[in-house]
Amino acid sequence: MSFVEDPLTGEEVEVIGRSDLKTGTVKRGKVRDVYDVGNELLIFHTDRVSAFDVVLPTLIPNKGTSLLKLSAYWMQKSRKVFPNHLLEVVDDRTIRVTKAKRVDVEWVVRKYLYGSLWRAYSKGRREMYGIRFPDGLRMADELPSPVITPTTKADVGHDEEISKEQALEKRVVNRQTWNELEEGTLRLFEFYETEARKRGIIIPDFKIEFGFANRELIQIDEPPTHDSARMWATKYYRSGEAQEMHCLDKEFLRECLRRMGFSGEGKAPELPRKVVREVVKRCVGAKRVIADGASVDELGLASVDEIF
Repeated sequence: MSFVEDPLTGEEVEVIGRSDLKTGTVKRGKVRDVYDVGNELLIFHTDRVSAFDVVLPTLIPNKGTSLLKLSAYWMQKSRKVFPNHLLEVVDDRTIRVTKAKRVDVEWVVRKYLYGSLWRAYSKGRREMYGIRFPDGLRMADELPSPVITPTTKADVGHDEEISKEQALEKRVVNRQTWNELEEGTLRLFEFYETEARKRGIIIPDFKIEFGFANRELIQIDEPPTHDSARMWATKYYRSGEAQEMHCLDKEFLRECLRRMGFSGEGKAPELPRKVVREVVKRCVGAKRVIADGASVDELGLASVDEIF
């Protein structure tokens, strides 16, 4: 058991980098520990944080509890749109879920040109994921309609882009399943985007996974959180500009790490206190804004330029 000072309140809070549940067999992911207990799983949310597919050495106070609460909020609301694996919130770090056979595709939906898609586009690529993008777009431009940019789902290493034709050729899924999941992904994105906009938040992109449970397709893994989606403040959105000043997602952390000279190669650095403070604001803030109705302005966010 370890305690650190909460950079927002000054109080001592417990941080957990590794769970120790006395049940089942455990598989440790980047930030969550998954316990297999037969037909169900227990998913424990630690305070680990990752970037560039690397787990960082610094723990983030209140990260695990905030991500669990936001995930549970979304899954309880979205099950009317598409069924999901959530069965019960066990405690403030653990959920009980249905065990499913994962479909080895990560479904990434993009409504804005940003992140890796923008970086590839800015270098001249126009054909990506089997989609032709028009010339003349700027960073953070809204696309005419949401596009699905799927990737392979790898347990280790980097995921790689895959088109529908490639997935069918490799027999990752059959055509009917692909079409069902494509439709379900877009329905869920529309739901999440609509609900977030009611809270003053744009979800420019998000990733989602599915699996089979009792021959039924269900949503598994995370809905939109600090770790799995971008979240921008509608009030401060400007096309053609970086959005990290008022984002509630992990891109702020990635940009901080780039300023520190780390992009995934070599030894990951410890995060300075000033960076931890801002990451906590965004992890806790995503839950407060989406689930509790707080405003982004209440969070007192600082930009990357302000702390470096």
